[in-house]
Amino acid sequence: MAKLFGFSIEDAEPLSPSAVSPVPPNQEDGNDYYMSSGFFGQSIDLDGVYRTEFDLIKRYREMALHPEADSAIEDIVNEALVSDSNDQPVQLDLDHLNASDGIKKKIRDEFKYILDLMDFDKKAHEIYRNWYVDGRIYYHKVIDLKKPHEGLQEIRYIDAMKMRYVKKQKQSNKDRYKNPARVDTDNPMDYEFPKTEEFFIYNPKISYPTGSMTGGNSATAGIKMTKDSIAYATSGLVNRNNGTTLSYLHKAIKSLNQLRMIEDSLVIYRLSRAPERRIFYIDVGNLPKVKAEQYLRDVMMRYRNKLVYDAGTGEIRDDKKYMAMLEDFWLPRREGGRGTEISTLPGGQNLGEITDIEYFKKKLYRSLNVPPSRMDGEGGFNLGRSSEILRDEVKFSKFVGRLRKRFSGLFIDFLRTQLLLKNIVTPEDWEIMSEHIQFDFLYDNHFTELKEAELMNERLGLLATVEPYVGKYYSQDWIRRRVLRQTDEEILEQDKLIKKEIKDGIIADPMAIDQEMMLDPEGSGGMRPVDPTQLGATEGEPDAALRSMDVDAKATTMDANIVKPKGGEI
Repeated sequence: MAKLFGFSIEDAEPLSPSAVSPVPPNQEDGNDYYMSSGFFGQSIDLDGVYRTEFDLIKRYREMALHPEADSAIEDIVNEALVSDSNDQPVQLDLDHLNASDGIKKKIRDEFKYILDLMDFDKKAHEIYRNWYVDGRIYYHKVIDLKKPHEGLQEIRYIDAMKMRYVKKQKQSNKDRYKNPARVDTDNPMDYEFPKTEEFFIYNPKISYPTGSMTGGNSATAGIKMTKDSIAYATSGLVNRNNGTTLSYLHKAIKSLNQLRMIEDSLVIYRLSRAPERRIFYIDVGNLPKVKAEQYLRDVMMRYRNKLVYDAGTGEIRDDKKYMAMLEDFWLPRREGGRGTEISTLPGGQNLGEITDIEYFKKKLYRSLNVPPSRMDGEGGFNLGRSSEILRDEVKFSKFVGRLRKRFSGLFIDFLRTQLLLKNIVTPEDWEIMSEHIQFDFLYDNHFTELKEAELMNERLGLLATVEPYVGKYYSQDWIRRRVLRQTDEEILEQDKLIKKEIKDGIIADPMAIDQEMMLDPEGSGGMRPVDPTQLGATEGEPDAALRSMDVDAKATTMDANIVKPKGGEI
C-alpha cells in the first residue's frame, strides 16, 4: 500500500502509558474490517443474501427502485428532513452549551459554512436518502495542506462501494507467532498488548455494476487515506455474526421478494384464466384421420372470429392472421357421438381477491417501520385529539428521531474538523463541548405536536384540581415535579425567567399581590396594604415576615374571610 494520504488531528495529551487494554477500540457501528498478516477480512453469508459488502449495497439500491419500497423510503426521508422555503432543514442548537456568546457565534458561522459546502439546503433529500438506502455515507474533507488553518476547502461525496474502513493490527517482531507476548512476571501490565492502525482504503476502479470485491488483490488495492480526512456516518445496524454494517432495508429483503413473487403469480393466473373459452366438438363421421383433420381446420377457419384490440390506437379489428395466446378448443368427434356441440369453459373465479397482496404490502411497510395506515393514503389525516392518534404514528415518530440522531454524527465530524483546524477550540475543549451540541431539525409530524399539546392540557387540568391542597398536603416542589413533570433544569430555568420578567415589569410580583389582598387585621372587612416592617420583616425579605406570623391566626383569618373581587360575585 501507498503512504497515508490526507491529514491527522492529534490530541495534545495522549493517554497515559499505564492506561492500556487488550481490547482494540471499536465504534460499534459495524464499519470495521480487520487486516492482519496481509489478509483482508471478508465475511460470507451462508443464507445466500450477499457474498460481500459490495453485493449487499447493490441489493439495497435495487430494492429502493421498487415502487412500494420507494414509497416507504420517501415517507421516512420526508418525515426526517422537512424542506421549507424559508428555513434550513437543520439548525444548530447551543442552548445547553456552556460557552461565551462569541464562541457560540463562531460555531454557528462555521456550521453554516459546512452546510454551504455540502449544498445541504438543496441536496438534503438526496444526501439523506443515500445514507438511508446504503446504510453508510462517506465524504472526503479537502483542505489546503500548506494552509490547514483555513479549514475545509471542499467536501466531496464518495460512493460507499469504493470505500472501506480498515483496522490493521500491529504485532511486534519478537512475538510474530504468539498472542500476546508475556513477560515472566505476575504483573498484568507486562503484557505487550496489540495495537491497531485505523485508516480508509479508497478504490476508484470499483464501479457499479461490473465491479467486484471478491478478487484476490482487489480487496486491498487502492489509496490509503487517514481516518481524520474522511467523514462518515453509518446506520448503526450491525450483523453481530460477521460484523457487517446493514441498512434499514435489510430486514425488508424477504418481505419485498415475497411481494414480488405473489404479484407475478397473480398476473400470470389472471392472464391465463381470466377469459372464458369455448370448446367446439365437430362431428367428422367416418372420415379418415387426414381428411378429418382437414375438415376440422376448414370449419375452425370458417367460424373463427378473431378480434384484436390495438392498445396504441384504441381500435378493435378483425385480424385472423394473428394467433392469440388464449384460443378456443376444437375437438373432433367420431360417428356414434352426439354430433357437433359447443360448450363453455368458465374463467377463473375470485379474480378480484387481492387480500394476499394487501397482506404482503403491510408486511413490507412494517418491516421498514412505516405505519401501514400510510399505504395508499389510507385513513386520512385527522387533526383531532391525541387519543385518536395511532400508536404506529407515535412509534414512527420515535424511529425518525433515532435516525436523525444517527445522521447527525456526520455534522459532528465536520464541525470538529473545522473548529480544530481554525483553532477555535482545542481537542480537550471539544471533548467536553461535543456532548452539549445538538441539532434542531425542522419537524412536520403533527401527531407529536398534538400529543404534546394534549399532555400539557391534561397536566394543567390536574394542576387546577390539586391547587387548593398546595401548602396543606402537597408542596410546590412536589407539584412541579410530579404533576407538571418538570426536570431540575426546567425548574431552575423557569425560576430564572420568572425573576427576570418580574424585574422587567412584564408580569406582576405574586408576593406583592398577596400582600395587597391581605385583610384588615381590625376586622373591618376592608383591604389595605400591609407594611412588611410591621410584621417583623427585614427589607427585601417579605417571605420571612409572612412566615413569622402566627399560623393559627392566619389560618382562621383566611378561612373566615374569602377574598372576593370588588365587582361582587360572578
